[in-house]
Amino acid sequence: MRHLTIYSSIFCLFFITSIIAQEKFSSFDGTMISYYDEGKGTSVILIHGFINDASSWNGTVIKQQLLEQGYRVITPDLRGNGLSEKPITEKGFKDNAEVKDLKALLDHLQINSIIAIGYSRGSIVLAKWLAEDTRIQKAVIGGMGLDFSNPDWDRRIIFERAFLGLDPLNEMTEGAVNYAKSKNASLNILGWSQRYQPVTSIAALSKIKIATLVIAGDQDTDNGHPKELADILPNATLSIVSGDHNTTYRKEPFAIAVTAFLNK
Repeated sequence: MRHLTIYSSIFCLFFITSIIAQEKFSSFDGTMISYYDEGKGTSVILIHGFINDASSWNGTVIKQQLLEQGYRVITPDLRGNGLSEKPITEKGFKDNAEVKDLKALLDHLQINSIIAIGYSRGSIVLAKWLAEDTRIQKAVIGGMGLDFSNPDWDRRIIFERAFLGLDPLNEMTEGAVNYAKSKNASLNILGWSQRYQPVTSIAALSKIKIATLVIAGDQDTDNGHPKELADILPNATLSIVSGDHNTTYRKEPFAIAVTAFLNK
């Protein structure tokens, strides 16, 4: 019985220490931003997509491989998502607030050099960040074409209006809105995040000199063709792997391409 008690205690200790708690910090405007900080080594930040949060990277092959290969992996909840604070008015999403949060997170963690990986809307936020912050040494833009460079992008406006209840749902928006409702996500916050989504012009993209991997699934062109984006970025590599928009980033082909790019 004594041995059983010892083994149980050891197991409980292992289980408790293996759980990575989310940490929080006060961003540029006092909004509390939540993040995971795991592993040691070269810092990599993973930026999640729309109607998602940092936990969407859990269980992905890319996160597992980064940790196994000795990277420090940081995964924030963008404001309004996950355990990050949820501004109650649209003012909290204006003026590229999410980009400012990422800059403030690096300041908080005293990180002067980082690799940044974005997927879907996370890539849109990342593109704006790339244009403004020299601390990013390499970048991966996943699941995205060039359409986000247009401030009047029709797809963005359609989703903005659907989430804010300004237009009836249609074949394009109904699934996303219903999914958000199933997660108890704030439709207003999702609408505001679309309304004030960062826009990075083609001129600004053409000035991003760092090595960048543009990667997308072979069934993913809803946000424009990734080749058009890769052609604009001066030092970009294009990789098309198997998969659709919602699942590509979770699977092995994505992880293989990304880690090969990072380890060059």
